[in-house]
Amino acid sequence: DLYCGIGTISLFLAQKAARVYGVEIVPEAVRDAESNAELNGFENTLFFSGKAEEILPEFYENERQQGRKPYADVMVVDPPRKGCDAALLETMLKMRPERIVYVSCDSATLARDLKILAAGGYVLRRVRAADMFPQGVHVETVALMSKKK
Repeated sequence: DLYCGIGTISLFLAQKAARVYGVEIVPEAVRDAESNAELNGFENTLFFSGKAEEILPEFYENERQQGRKPYADVMVVDPPRKGCDAALLETMLKMRPERIVYVSCDSATLARDLKILAAGGYVLRRVRAADMFPQGVHVETVALMSKKK
């Protein structure tokens, strides 16, 4: 769960997943995510403080250097308006998760990033808009992508 904030999506995923990793740049949010996991009895979560575009590539390289294949069944990204950094998208494509869930607050950067993921072997399966701020101009969008077969 990249850009995980206080772990809301991470903890939802932890109900079914064997292991959930969350990455967030705001240290206080990471502490809250850890606290939320503890309060809810989840022992299958691990949170990292730092930039997603630095943490994920570093994790990927460390795993490869130790002879392991870095892998995730599902990756969830909920980036800021600027969208995902190129290094993050590149690492996601190297890791080849079965599914990518992209939550976006900016349709332009969502379109840009989905185009990159599609060129990297993913197909858009579903898109859903959520008007979380009625009478405003912003709409949250959730997109599900999966590997091309």
